[in-house]
Amino acid sequence: MRKQTSNQGEPWQNLYGPNLGYVMEVFEQYQQDPESVDPEMKALFEQWGPPSEAMANKKREALSNLPVNPSMFNKIVSAVKLADNIRAYGHLAADIFPLKDREKDTRRIELAAFDLTEEDLKGVPVEFLLPDAPAHVRDGLDAINHLKDVYTKKLAFEFHQVHDLDEKNWLRKTVESGDFFPNFTKEHKKSLLTRLTEVEGFEKFIHRTFVGQKRFSVEGLDTLIPMIDEMIGYSVQSGARTVNIGMAHRGRLNVLAHVLEKPYELIFAEFQHAPNKDLIPSEGSTGITYGWTGDVKYHLGGDRELQKGDSVRARITLANNPSHLEVASPIVVGYTRAAQEERHVVGVPEKDGSKSFAILIHGDAAFPGQGVVPETINLSQLEGFSTNGSIHIIANNMIGFTTESYDSRSTTYASDTAKGFEVPILHVNADDPEACLAAAYFAYEYRRLFKKDFVIDLIGYRRFGHNEMDEPMVTNPMMYKLIHDHPTVRSLYADQLASSSVVSKEEAEKIENEIQERLQAAYDKVPAKEKDPDTTMEPPEEIVNGLPRIDTSVDEKEIRSINSQLLNWPEEFSPFKKLARILKRRENVFEGDGKIDWAHAETLAFGSIISDGTPIRFTGQDSQRGTFAQRHLVLHDEKTGKELVPLHHLDQAKASFVVYNSPLTEGAVVGFEYGYNVFAPETLVIWEAQFGDFSNVAQVMFDQFISSGRAKWGQKSGLVMLLPHGYEGQGPEHSSARMERFLQLGAENNWTVANLSTAGQYFHILRRQAAILQKEEVRPLVIMTPKYLLRHPLAAAEGADLTTGEFKPVLEQQGLGQSPEKVERIVLGSGKVMIDIADQLKDSEESLDWLHVLRVEEIYPFPMEEIKSHFEKYPNLKEIVWVQEEPKNMGGWTFVEPRIAELAPNGIKVEYIGRRRRSSPAEGDPTVHRKEQARIVNEAITRTAKKALTR
Repeated sequence: MRKQTSNQGEPWQNLYGPNLGYVMEVFEQYQQDPESVDPEMKALFEQWGPPSEAMANKKREALSNLPVNPSMFNKIVSAVKLADNIRAYGHLAADIFPLKDREKDTRRIELAAFDLTEEDLKGVPVEFLLPDAPAHVRDGLDAINHLKDVYTKKLAFEFHQVHDLDEKNWLRKTVESGDFFPNFTKEHKKSLLTRLTEVEGFEKFIHRTFVGQKRFSVEGLDTLIPMIDEMIGYSVQSGARTVNIGMAHRGRLNVLAHVLEKPYELIFAEFQHAPNKDLIPSEGSTGITYGWTGDVKYHLGGDRELQKGDSVRARITLANNPSHLEVASPIVVGYTRAAQEERHVVGVPEKDGSKSFAILIHGDAAFPGQGVVPETINLSQLEGFSTNGSIHIIANNMIGFTTESYDSRSTTYASDTAKGFEVPILHVNADDPEACLAAAYFAYEYRRLFKKDFVIDLIGYRRFGHNEMDEPMVTNPMMYKLIHDHPTVRSLYADQLASSSVVSKEEAEKIENEIQERLQAAYDKVPAKEKDPDTTMEPPEEIVNGLPRIDTSVDEKEIRSINSQLLNWPEEFSPFKKLARILKRRENVFEGDGKIDWAHAETLAFGSIISDGTPIRFTGQDSQRGTFAQRHLVLHDEKTGKELVPLHHLDQAKASFVVYNSPLTEGAVVGFEYGYNVFAPETLVIWEAQFGDFSNVAQVMFDQFISSGRAKWGQKSGLVMLLPHGYEGQGPEHSSARMERFLQLGAENNWTVANLSTAGQYFHILRRQAAILQKEEVRPLVIMTPKYLLRHPLAAAEGADLTTGEFKPVLEQQGLGQSPEKVERIVLGSGKVMIDIADQLKDSEESLDWLHVLRVEEIYPFPMEEIKSHFEKYPNLKEIVWVQEEPKNMGGWTFVEPRIAELAPNGIKVEYIGRRRRSSPAEGDPTVHRKEQARIVNEAITRTAKKALTR
């Protein structure tokens, strides 16, 4: 529990209000025998200390005013415990299951369990049981009945896991007062019925018009759509300018149609496989983008602008989502953070959490089942990732694909995952539309006031099989017998309104008929199915043509100025002395034979980029210091602990810069950064893995979003991923960033995969990426970054390397290839192994005029023309060798071999030097590693090692 900052005794008053008698009674028991009291009370006494003397006086005063004999005090204590149990366990007895197929558990809230009678309760003062009691509550019995009424109906609450007293008191008071429940007018009720009729009518129309086609219908959870409507309305009234929604397929088409206002005819055209370009709405309505290969209709997202006069009042976004269900959650939270920040300021972006919020819609099997959910919730209160709270709605149809709840989770509720993060939870019966809207309002108010996440467990059912093509009676017969006999929420609500004379049955039927007519009219606009569809699916010309050449040099005067300012710390700042000496060595790198190491070149690149007006956001595990103690973008005063970010103090900076240490999770953070980048395309967004192989935990993000999002959805990204990679004898888990996976995903110029060997190359590729961010040519950048090369002199840059030139996809090893007619072998490779080779070559005493070495710095897109031009220089070439550290079935070999073979002149075979095929990426024994590494380097540059070339 969090330590409270209030004075001694005050927490008790805040927590229990007038229940002081009970508190003091328990404390007296605790003083005699600490183990005899309730564990929660014991923990509170131990943390907060005893109630104050002032409270003891209030207790005595309360007891003196009791209209009962003090001998009845045990009854009062029991009544207080009963009231607390109703608050804590009322949800177990609540009417929250539409199918009524779950037995209510009332054992903890029955009077008999506390040896109480109704007469006993009548003698208990109201203030002991119900602080801030409504006017109709006259005695203890009324108080208990009121508590049962608010905690056990179709709204049920769980907030005992919330430790913050202000939040807990607000939750209790709001629930028990009922103030959150909207006052529904007749017009509001009629509007709600109309919306439910639209939701149901849309699904029914598709069901009978496109027989047997998948749609993942929302039926059984129809109230989800008006809940989203209500939340958007509340948020926009409160100042939100962006609402971002993430969800899987269930109900997605309905959300697109009614929340995003994607035209019915456009959706119907997708079902009919008809041309739909002419149906895409004009500006001011739903924004829809398509990639060149596209995606299925229930994965697509969209945008809608809420207009107010001629101006845009707010933007509603539904994120694209593949079939990996919950992976969109961190992406949408990344959207939201980006929408909240103003980045064109120097230093830290200005954040306004009221400008944007996220609605994350989860499945009941996925919420407890997929690890990305708690990973995302864990981000919610972290400085670098918080968004002032997201609202989570569990679209709970009480079943997975065919799996019942008891086989899909180990908890009572699907929502229980959130309890570990102290997130309040509200369960609501999806068959009560008005209760559902009250839940939406309650959730948004909590988020607005406390800037934290909230979970709504919307409990309904699934009217058909998983995808309307299944027959659920095969696997879930008992549930579906109930569902087949269960009326829809629209019909239930129509009957309710008819019985209260709000809307007659005839009016309800008229609404339904008008909606069906509107749907039919939209369907009639859809052209006939395309007989000969275009299957070329070509990417845009800007993508096909690749990246343009960009001069990324920086004026020497400017780079010197940046370097000087980065080392000009305030006089009162006291960095760690040893670190200060190391960093001060950077002062004179532009003089004489000065060298700029990897991290220094990176910092100078960052300084030049923000000076050009491009914001930078950088996150990763331990990235502020750098995993290898190389970066130190954030300095700490050794006397005060205060932080200093030198990049915040550049005179010429025109944009923000932040670097955040991320939590120990890859999947959610990569998704967050991708989402941030999509929503803030002008920003250089960088994610760094602590070690490159850790990125495999984020593989779904690389596969489903970063590599393919533009082809599927037209979603551009310029995200940079830094993956430390290189074989230094640290074993299989700290060697390989699995470069082969990123190369396998490379196609249609979708991203750049680089394995660099010098700090100068790193400087220029970062600047090149910043330069293309808002151009059509933009694409993600994957960089295999080094570990021990970070400080290697052969990987360092000179000042002139930064003030001239550009990134080069291919580098030549200096000092070789001077006599082209003598060159017989060309060795190609990338990354660290090329520095190992260079290190070996500089000590070689034999003539090497027969050898040339090319470093392939950009492996994808493969630099075919550059390599071809090099091959053409050497008329007597006999051998072409690819060398790598990775096993033969990993690394670049399988990707580069056919490409180099295509370029090889005179039918020269392309040979391989490296490790044999392995199931594990690297050796675990450092001695074995060194021996194997020496063999690889030796074979690459030794003329007589011909036998090994066939390995």
